[in-house]
Amino acid sequence: MATVVLRNAEIINEGRRFHADVLLREGRIERIGTVPAGTAYDQEYDLTGKLLVPGLIDDQVHFREPGLTHKACIASEARAAVAGGVTSFMEMPNTNPPAVTLAELEKKYAIGAATSVANYSFFLGATNTNLEVVKSMDPRRICGVKVFMGSSTGDMLVDREATLEGIFRHSPAIILTHCEDTPRIKAAEATAKARWGEDVPAAEHPNLRDVEACYASSSLAAGLARRHDARLHILHITTAKELSLFSAAPLKGKRLTAEACVHHLWFADADYARLGHQIKCNPAIKTAADRDAVRAAVASGVIDVIATDHAPHTWEEKSQTYFKAPSGLPLIQHPLLILMDLARQGAFTLETAIERACHAPAILFGVEQRGYIREGYWADLVVVDPAKPQPVTKAGLLYQCGWSPFEGHTFGSSIERTFVNGVCVYEHGKIRADAPKGTRLSFDGNAR
Repeated sequence: MATVVLRNAEIINEGRRFHADVLLREGRIERIGTVPAGTAYDQEYDLTGKLLVPGLIDDQVHFREPGLTHKACIASEARAAVAGGVTSFMEMPNTNPPAVTLAELEKKYAIGAATSVANYSFFLGATNTNLEVVKSMDPRRICGVKVFMGSSTGDMLVDREATLEGIFRHSPAIILTHCEDTPRIKAAEATAKARWGEDVPAAEHPNLRDVEACYASSSLAAGLARRHDARLHILHITTAKELSLFSAAPLKGKRLTAEACVHHLWFADADYARLGHQIKCNPAIKTAADRDAVRAAVASGVIDVIATDHAPHTWEEKSQTYFKAPSGLPLIQHPLLILMDLARQGAFTLETAIERACHAPAILFGVEQRGYIREGYWADLVVVDPAKPQPVTKAGLLYQCGWSPFEGHTFGSSIERTFVNGVCVYEHGKIRADAPKGTRLSFDGNAR
């Protein structure tokens, strides 16, 4: 590995902004401070006027491999991830076949090792029938257990009371839940279908998957976690009402935590008129008041983590009528730029955004030696030019699906370079041809 010096950087890390040089050696951060001039360095970069931040750790992505590779694959979406400043990802189990056995999970790890330029981990999926598999997992090697407590996509709904009790009682790892009340949603869908047939307006989506559907399921999950003293992380919070379930206590030691996703922080229900099913997702994008409440919860610490829920589908699939158009949108190429624009708008500070998107996932999952700019840690780093706007064009997208709801938008900043394990894998809009593969994430094993 090359010895790299990053000079004159403005570093944002652990709530501070300061200027320093950073020396990278053997894939790790060796020194933060003044690095003497010399000839012992293989590469030097002058970062005057640039920001240096830790690589984002995205704990909620859907990369569609195996079985759904007409939409995306681990290789393509990992490339988009590093272009977006995401150096590590944790991928969801609702692939085909689903990752609900340790054998299927290891097949995904093998694909990641062979094809991903970002660091990677994969969740074990819970079902109504695989409790013994959940009990047997090793929390040092697998990031956690995903439970679909609301039917979103695929056939992984866990709705048996005894099974849920068993998962929350016995899971050796942190539990992540998708929370929506399926019976309530089904009843709303039936009413909508009776009125509009197949072509329900996209703007009705937050009415069919409404606040009460989210709160009923989230409060059920929170109650299960309290009863069994389980560590529970509730994904993609979209409503002001759900925020009452959580606290702004420091993340370390919390048993119940919450997450917001970048599209729920950016869009609101008025955007359905312009974007239609492009922004159809589960749980749904809701009102501006809900969005603003979630933004405020990010700022206060009630929301602990920011992720993407990157979930690509083909343009042809998204162009169908309501009940056929799948939920989910591609997001992982722009999360850092979204957060920087939101910080400019005053939603929260950039220091807070880095805390929620980089440090907090590392703390929550016990990711070993990543998520911070610290001496001895792996050098997962992102160089941002805060003064160079970055337009979103179809030609610049690295997603296999080839589209983004942000096409035509210009972000106020741009990502200049991304380093994964001390190697520059992305610079000036392109993945380097010699970019090495990422590393399987390891965890401290204290998830329970």
